[in-house]
Amino acid sequence: MPFQTRITELLKIEHPIIMGGMTGVGTPELAAAVSNAGGLGMIAIHNAGSPQEGRKWIQQLRHLTNGKPFGVNLTILPSMGPPPPYMEYAQVIIDENVPIVETAGSSPQKFLSLFKKAGIITIHKCVTIRHALSAERYGVDIISLDGFECAGHPGEDDVGNFVLQAKGSKVLTKPYLCSGGVGDGNQLAAALALGADGVNCGTRFCATQECSWPDSYKQRMIEAQETDTVLMLRRLKNTSRVFQNKVAEEVQQMESSKGQDFQFSDVAHLVNGKRGRQAEEDGDADGGIWTAGQVIGLIHSIPTCQEVINDMVKEAEETIQIRLASMVVVPRSRL
Repeated sequence: MPFQTRITELLKIEHPIIMGGMTGVGTPELAAAVSNAGGLGMIAIHNAGSPQEGRKWIQQLRHLTNGKPFGVNLTILPSMGPPPPYMEYAQVIIDENVPIVETAGSSPQKFLSLFKKAGIITIHKCVTIRHALSAERYGVDIISLDGFECAGHPGEDDVGNFVLQAKGSKVLTKPYLCSGGVGDGNQLAAALALGADGVNCGTRFCATQECSWPDSYKQRMIEAQETDTVLMLRRLKNTSRVFQNKVAEEVQQMESSKGQDFQFSDVAHLVNGKRGRQAEEDGDADGGIWTAGQVIGLIHSIPTCQEVINDMVKEAEETIQIRLASMVVVPRSRL
């Protein structure tokens, strides 16, 4: 029996499970697999390489989803060279009548008015409550509330989801997603109990048959524990959670040995995206940086996206209807 939440109603999806935008692996094929399984899949448009190619990706995703909802992620981050043409990407999203947009990184304020005018539902990923409240004031429709467990950029406040999601239920007025470290149905049930209207999964969908990552990466995730990630670039206030491989350990060692003198240029050759993409092509899980959340400790197989979603929903239903329901005791009458 599907869950019905504010998220499923607003996005017109069967299950309150979303795959947010991901650098590298956020392709039309993976996003379509999630949408076709009853969730919401998104491409990260910058993965296409240019606004023109981004348009083709959107058209491909629309074809693959055959009328099912889908989304596009626009991540706004500092770059090592000239910044990507964010405004051109935004215009492509509008021109192609994309129904749902997820923004992440810097403030989305200057893009929101454009998206809202075009009738696009907007999601913004936030790692703190104060950022979530700002996004609400800007007019975002849905908050993706990203806990410290997440892959990629967890921010600098280090607040885990057990507190972050509960705080969200007390102060936010818009529906929000529990994002970061989510990978099974028990967590889906817990997220709903804490006040979220759905979950956002990234790393879990990387360990699926439809993901473009090489088998060597997926096998390393199966073998990993929840402790096998690294927080790098902390001294630069640009923290990233990545898989603990040889390159990540080298970055961590450099950051530690340099101390206050550490600069990004010390490790730029290790963490740049070009090296990471080459490692993916070579199937070398130690050849470059790749992001992964602490949820790797819950990954023990490489299913299809359909199986991931089916299993999550089934486990969440059983948790709520059987395990939790059995704990509610009706007081005996004293009469």
